[in-house]
Amino acid sequence: MNEHEKKKPDVMKKIAELIVKQHVLIYVLFAAAAIYCILSIGKVKVNSDITAFLPAETETRRGLVVMEEEFVTYGTANVMISNVTYETAQELADAIAGMEGVTGVELDDTKAHYVNASALLTISFDGEAEEERTKEALNRVLASLAEYDIYVSTEIGEDVSEQLASEMGGVIGLAALVIVAVLLFTSRSYFEVFVSLIVFIMAALLNMGTNFWLGEISSITNSVAIILQLALAIDYAIIFIHRYQDEALVHDSAEEALTEALSKAIVEISSSSLTTISGLVALTLMQFRLGYDLGIVLAKGILCSMITVFLLMPGLILLFAGPIQKTVHKSHVPSIRPWGNFLMKYRFLFVAVFLAVVPFAIYFSGKTEYVFNEQSVDELIYSEDRAAMHKIIDTFDDSTAIAVLVPAGQFDAEKEILAQLTELDGVKNATGLANIEIEEGHVLTDRYTPRMFSELLDIEVEEAEFLFQAYGIEHKEYQAVFGGAENYEVPLIDLIDYAFEKMDQGILSLEGEKAEQIAALRDSLERGEKQLRGENWSRLVLTASVPVEGEKSLALVEQIRGIAEKDYGEGEVLVVGDITSARDLRETYNSDSLKINFLTILFVFVILLFTFRSVVGAALLVFVIQGSIWINFSFPYLQQLDTFFITYMIVSAIQMGATIDYAIVLMNRYLGLRKTLPPREAMAEAVNQSFATVFTSGSIMTVAGFLIAYRVSYVYVGHIGLAVGRGALISVILVLTVLPQLICLLDRAIARTTFHIDWKKGGDAE
Repeated sequence: MNEHEKKKPDVMKKIAELIVKQHVLIYVLFAAAAIYCILSIGKVKVNSDITAFLPAETETRRGLVVMEEEFVTYGTANVMISNVTYETAQELADAIAGMEGVTGVELDDTKAHYVNASALLTISFDGEAEEERTKEALNRVLASLAEYDIYVSTEIGEDVSEQLASEMGGVIGLAALVIVAVLLFTSRSYFEVFVSLIVFIMAALLNMGTNFWLGEISSITNSVAIILQLALAIDYAIIFIHRYQDEALVHDSAEEALTEALSKAIVEISSSSLTTISGLVALTLMQFRLGYDLGIVLAKGILCSMITVFLLMPGLILLFAGPIQKTVHKSHVPSIRPWGNFLMKYRFLFVAVFLAVVPFAIYFSGKTEYVFNEQSVDELIYSEDRAAMHKIIDTFDDSTAIAVLVPAGQFDAEKEILAQLTELDGVKNATGLANIEIEEGHVLTDRYTPRMFSELLDIEVEEAEFLFQAYGIEHKEYQAVFGGAENYEVPLIDLIDYAFEKMDQGILSLEGEKAEQIAALRDSLERGEKQLRGENWSRLVLTASVPVEGEKSLALVEQIRGIAEKDYGEGEVLVVGDITSARDLRETYNSDSLKINFLTILFVFVILLFTFRSVVGAALLVFVIQGSIWINFSFPYLQQLDTFFITYMIVSAIQMGATIDYAIVLMNRYLGLRKTLPPREAMAEAVNQSFATVFTSGSIMTVAGFLIAYRVSYVYVGHIGLAVGRGALISVILVLTVLPQLICLLDRAIARTTFHIDWKKGGDAE
């Protein structure tokens, strides 16, 4: 044995000795970290808007930033009233329109608002969706309709993060019961389950608290990270405590057994974690930053789990060495050696089935159509809100909002654009400041002379000229003074804003009907400007009778863009809405999916290549797990289930990175036994020895995924959970059926492509 090989285990042992000796100090450090993390969890910012994670250069993201900075978007609600006459619906709409906090109610007898004795009221409020007064106004509206059969679709009062946290609390509770049951089944000592649970809780706490360092995370990441962390990293504590129990049989003291076990477990667990971390690192390279968000949080969770196992768990084992020893019991895990013998006896059976299924799985998974908008995703379980949304969508014509952002200040161009947009097929209405009528034949942005303004407000021409002159002087347009005030023109909206300003300063005063007239105008004008006029941009708002996704919708967006760019130039207009959001998400998927798949496979293959030093061995393991991914994502196509695109990218990376560990366990056991046994006997025993580890990890990951799928109503999270659970189950099945037979059949090829590395100075790889 050379000097380098002697030194390496000594370093690990010294690290292990230090950790064991300093276990009291480590208790204190972890207690301080726990307090910090408990205080930090409440400060973590959670973003429920999935479009916030689009690349900054996409049109949707640019448009949303502009709208957030320059415009106010007031709360709205769609309320469907079933089993009413149109007359009754109109009476209800009129009553609601007069309520405090309500600024308008849309209702007409077209198919957009009245179909088969069902009326759709589109209600506008005078506050933003998250404001408390808006929630109160909505509650007053709903209270007034309590005796009717109603369905409500709105973002007012909607708190996705709070709802997710509530539902995930139940999921974690159920998952905890499953985890305890599985740990009890695979444990060697009953008390080790208690120690493992302390380690899991601390690791999860560290990860959740340190999310504060990231500034903001998505609601999806926030909801699934803790349970996926436990599912991905549960092996580490089990590997270590079982190592300790093995060493305790041959060492006189718990300290010696711990030191030896830890020195071996650090290398084993760190190696095991590499494939999982590599899959998560691949996720962070997505353009769509949700992948980075989830990848970085889960990778951090893996590190937190390892740190907790390496540092805290030795002290806990030392503290509870007595109870652990006293509660040692016989293994509950049955021997599955007969299954291993069956696999070797019929060693072509599952391989033949797998090779026959894989081409179909590749085809079906490639045919799976993913959707890119929340409305299009099929529910696994229905929430009240989703049920109401679908009831409304299924009853009435499609209705999609589109915002067109154009450079501010060109009112004539806006007026012309709005007129053309209104004529497009599929556009129900188009609204902007430049088509709001203030009197017959004139809109709010038309240019008015003093005489026109005096007639509008019924004031003396001289008063109007004085106001125009003051406006001209203040805006350095001296035609109002020296060029004849009677011909000086000012956009009406600017002049009214100026009049409001002077009224507030006490310089201008109106009395009687004039004051009432302009005061009535003021509220609606200010509200309109906040929604439609920004410092640098103007917003035109369209309602279109097209679905959110599809060629027809995209064609309409391009028509809208083409009309607007005639006046402003190419690239100077932003079109924003659910349609463009879905399009931009689709484009990021097209560029991300192949990249993430390739990088995940490459990272894992390289790690396996250096782990087993066999090209065929590494390729074989990757092929089987990739096969499980293809089979997993054939199900949405076969079930005709519309699933969200992010499910594929996130879960395929997690499935490859995490479930490859099951294959590694089997391969390691086989190679160890192969040194003394012929291939078939070695594999039959390897299946038996690896069963407990594969079953523990696989069952917990499977159950965790299915619990998320069928206990969480948020569709994005539900589909991720379903794919994770289904993928883990498929991987476990393939690892315990197909992989043993493939390894045995290709035993010679694995041996022939195995290389050895001579780490001596000047040595070469063979």
